[in-house]
Parts: sequence; C-alpha cells; structure tokens
Amino acid sequence: MPTAPPSPKGPAESSDIIDSLGRGLRVIEAFDDTHPRLSSSEVAARAGITRTAARRYLLSLVHFDYAATDGKRFWLMPRILRLGQSYLDSARLPRLVQPFLQRLSADCGETFNFSVLDGHEVVYVARSASNRMESIGFPVSARVPAHLVTPGIAMLSTLAPNVFEAWAAVHEFNSFTPHSATDGAQLLQMVAAARHQGYWTSEGLLTLGLRGIAMPLKDRKGECRGAIGSTMPAQPYTHDEMVKRFLPRLTEVSNLLRDLV
Repeated sequence: MPTAPPSPKGPAESSDIIDSLGRGLRVIEAFDDTHPRLSSSEVAARAGITRTAARRYLLSLVHFDYAATDGKRFWLMPRILRLGQSYLDSARLPRLVQPFLQRLSADCGETFNFSVLDGHEVVYVARSASNRMESIGFPVSARVPAHLVTPGIAMLSTLAPNVFEAWAAVHEFNSFTPHSATDGAQLLQMVAAARHQGYWTSEGLLTLGLRGIAMPLKDRKGECRGAIGSTMPAQPYTHDEMVKRFLPRLTEVSNLLRDLV
C-alpha cells in the first residue's frame, strides 16, 4: 500500500511510541472491500509483520469483539465502527461545516459534502442530502482514491509542487472511465488547473453521467482543511450552468468558514 509524504505530527520521543499499537492498527487496516476475510498469513503480508504476530493481534481483536474467526480466516465485526465513529463524534470540523452544507443543499437543491484528504484517499466526513428521490454522492465515512473524485483534485491543488510530486510518485492509479487520470502527468495537469482556478470541476471521473464541483476549504493561515463539493447528474445542467449556479455559493461558504476553522 502506498505511503503519503510525511505529515506534521506532535513532538514525541521514541520512548513514548508504542510500536505494538501501530502494528495492531495496521492489522485492522489490512481488511478492505477486496479483502474482507483474511488468514493470519495474508494479514501478516499486508501489514508487514510476522505470521505469529499477526495471529496474536487477530486473536486479541476476536477476544475484544472487534473481529471474528472460523478458525482459519478472520473478519472484522461491527464493533470496529466505534473507532471511526469516535472521530466523527469528537471532531469539531465536520460538526462546524454541517449547517453550511444544509444551507447549500436547501438553496441549491443538490447534495453537498465535506471531505478530507487522508493519505491517498478522500474521506467523506459530513453530508447534507438533497430532496431528490435518489440521492447522489458518497455517504459519510466513504473512502475513495483521491484522483477519482472532484474534492480530491481540489485538495491536491493546495499542496506545494514538490509535495504533490512526492505524493503522485507513490500513488496507485486505477482508471474507471476514459476521464480518469492514469498517471502522475495527467493528474498534474488537472491539479495545476485547479490551483489556478481555486476550485475544480469534473466530468465522469469515477462514474459516467455524473459531474461534480468542489472547492478547497482553507483556514486563516491558508492551510487546506478539506473540501466542500457536490456531485450531480450531468443533466439538467451544462458544465457552464453548474459553475454559474454553484461556484458563487461555494465561494461564499468557504469565505464564511475561513475565519471559523
């Protein structure tokens, strides 16, 4: 799995770090939608630890009801959701942004979301759905490769060029439509355009027939804290109509939030 460029962390002496906790978290992260059930050997390979250590961590997760096993393979249990829910319940930013998303949805008639960049993925942490019978967009807690969604490119555009180059060098590019970036050079063109505009729009990056618009949310120091955006059907709006209708509202909300985040 690719690693992101180092991010700022609080000061900590090596003697304060519990390595075993980090290994345990990597065991949990070994499971995903394509690897829902794993043997201890498979977890060891994906987490970069020994098979014996992987089995001990897995059995501990089973003991505390975070995982289950049939004796050969292991899988996560719903209790594991408490870990992610703790972030959503305690994080100030999603709760702060939520009323603004609701106002955007009410005014514009579309679903709006707030997402953050976590390594190489966009994580959706707040959402206000439209009144449509069928709601478009990702639910809260969804994770998507950053190059495949509009807010990902919007947030990547705020990185310094050298930081973005390091990020792209280890990113795994997969393509879902003809509009998806397949390498760092293609993504660089999108990111450069988004940096110049201050926002980004996309046409069918992940799903044909959908378009999106997103704007990075920056704080008073100019640091990116996430992105606000919307995904909608390609009809009834043209691209230009979407920009004309939504960009002023996104700009207004971003300016209001700048002094609050």
